[in-house]
Amino acid sequence: MQNNAADKLSPFKKLTVEQQHLITQIISFTKQHINRNFPAVFTIYGEAGTGKSVVLSSLFYQIQKLRHDKTSSIYQTNNYFLVNHPEILKVYRQIAGTLPNLLKKNFQRPTTFINQLDKKNEHADIVIIDEAHLLLSKPDHYNNFYHENQLTEIIKRSKVVILVFDPYQVLKMKTLWTKDRLEKIIDPYPHQKYHLKHQFRMTASSELLSWFNSFTKHKIIDPIPTNANSNYDFRIFDNAEKMRKEIVKRNCEVGLSRVLSTSGYPSTLDGGKHYIQEGKFKMPWDQYNYTATPWAEIPKTIDEVGSIYTCQGFDLNYAGIIIGPPISQIPGTNKIRVNLDKITDVEMFKKRKDLSDPREIKTLEEEMVLNSLNVLFKRGIKGTYLYAHDPLLRKTLVSMFKQATQKTK
Repeated sequence: MQNNAADKLSPFKKLTVEQQHLITQIISFTKQHINRNFPAVFTIYGEAGTGKSVVLSSLFYQIQKLRHDKTSSIYQTNNYFLVNHPEILKVYRQIAGTLPNLLKKNFQRPTTFINQLDKKNEHADIVIIDEAHLLLSKPDHYNNFYHENQLTEIIKRSKVVILVFDPYQVLKMKTLWTKDRLEKIIDPYPHQKYHLKHQFRMTASSELLSWFNSFTKHKIIDPIPTNANSNYDFRIFDNAEKMRKEIVKRNCEVGLSRVLSTSGYPSTLDGGKHYIQEGKFKMPWDQYNYTATPWAEIPKTIDEVGSIYTCQGFDLNYAGIIIGPPISQIPGTNKIRVNLDKITDVEMFKKRKDLSDPREIKTLEEEMVLNSLNVLFKRGIKGTYLYAHDPLLRKTLVSMFKQATQKTK
């Protein structure tokens, strides 16, 4: 198995027939709208692991080839690929550095793109946006974004915009998106949409994937399916240190295996180390990655705990996930409670001027907490290991896991 993110996002990665047809459809849409006087938008919906980024990588390479074709309507167009995730941006720029039709300068973060075009008084032709659910939907002066919404500003400065979107990967108030909010911006323009549904990343059964989704989308702890370990290494631990040791073993065997965690443990952006401790388990959070290599591909990060900020959008072979203090079980039920007062991520819930209803805010905040767990749940290609901080939830999960495995013997 290739453990290099650049190989997994290569524009030469073999595509399915569906993915190839989708790219053909998008290129046709682009040619149809590239010379019109108003923008057009193509949206690809898809949950984590459905191959969205692979499609975009291949699409952008083909578009950049066509811009050198004198017979194409895309000839000499000015095109960009945007992603608001520094770790994923590193991977795309790695790829660009090795291929003739892709230049590193064409891969940018959205704020840089908007501010540079304004400074040069220029417009773009075709803009592709990966992880559009990470676009800012409110001003963020700390990051030099002074407008109200990044998607709105990108569309204003482009002829054709192609984006991928997953509402279950919205993680912060400053990047608050819902399907309705997205479509309200897109509806005034000519647009098409497509839904990717097939899960490519995980070799887990559809029943186990449904179990993950029930947990994070409906706050329900369903019985663990008896085929949870069919072609997939799924385990639940009552000891975080034992889980860590198993992840280290998997890392020695196949590489790219890491411990991950939700919020709920000491975490401050002050350059120091902050630790997650569960019994004998004690490890620091991931440190800021100043290198050009993605966090999970750095060997020493086996001794760190990954967060949504370092693992979102990336494949791991094995993920050992700590379900932290913000997520617990309601006694006497099979339901999940989200404890917002135990969130330690100060960036998550910053106030917005367009939200004033306390009930709506609480609902959105709870969804973001569960979205962050959903992101972690969908990382492991070969296996997922779980440990829960909440004693009742931990006991329930361990008991369910034993029941499921006993039925298969």
